[in-house]
Amino acid sequence: MKEEPVVGRFAPSPSGRMHLGNAFSALLAWLSVRSAGGRMILRLEDLDTARCKRAYCDQIEADYRWLGLDWDEGGSAGGPQYYQSSRSEYYRAALEVLEGQDLLYPCFCTRSELHAASAPHLSDGAALYAGTCRNLTAAEVAEKRRLRRPATRIRVPEREIAFRDGVMGAYREQLAEQCGDFILRRSDGIYAYQLAVVVDDALMGVNQVVRGRDLLSSTPRQLWLQERLGLPHPTYYHVPLLYGGDGHRLSKRQQDVDLGALRAAGVRPETLVGQLACWAGLLERPEPVAARELIPLFSWDKVGRTDILVPERVIDH
Repeated sequence: MKEEPVVGRFAPSPSGRMHLGNAFSALLAWLSVRSAGGRMILRLEDLDTARCKRAYCDQIEADYRWLGLDWDEGGSAGGPQYYQSSRSEYYRAALEVLEGQDLLYPCFCTRSELHAASAPHLSDGAALYAGTCRNLTAAEVAEKRRLRRPATRIRVPEREIAFRDGVMGAYREQLAEQCGDFILRRSDGIYAYQLAVVVDDALMGVNQVVRGRDLLSSTPRQLWLQERLGLPHPTYYHVPLLYGGDGHRLSKRQQDVDLGALRAAGVRPETLVGQLACWAGLLERPEPVAARELIPLFSWDKVGRTDILVPERVIDH
């Protein structure tokens, strides 16, 4: 049987400039696809239009190219279908399939109620939903609708989901105990990441997902959604996270060292790519290298599981 061609994707949320952690994941995703002779898709996950700006989308494309990376499909050249903010019809259709399986229910809980001190919390800091609205009667739903527009949650079963990650190894999760009923559409009508990413990966033919380790715990619920929607399971690779000297994970919200600052400081793309490749275990020491020169050196066996501490002076230039 002929092996299926690899189709990967870089799918950033354009809520700010790319930081080093984004660049690290982007490089590994790109190398994994290119070393297999596969196809790379660029998708902009701009579901939250209040936070995600088109200017950030353009900056991401520019930074991606500056790193020496390219893509075969998507981005601004691919048109609106590669921006999640333009794909609501597909998410609505998936929601209707799940509704037909009697899996959905309206949730009227406020943010403060969800994050009450008494609520158990998951490993990623999110509150485990207590099921407050799970069994409301029709009369109770009608009464609450007069006061507040609900979010849409999905009922998860008492079931363990297990899979093998290409980097982190075996991972398993009890959906009801470690995930809980999760939101598929917010009360403001915006579709949730968990639903959108599952639908888009399937419709775009993505069969390999490379992303940060912080999303590892999302995978079991996505595998379960794929099952309920009759969609294929991609292969997953969750890569280590980059942490600053003060111990916090690099993020857009905290305005950590981003590619704009590094470029403004005169850092060359080959210098940064060499440093990222060294952190990934592809080079023994940081040295300038073009992204394409790393393709024959790439192997997932070289990529470690340990998170990376970024020194205060990231690049000597």
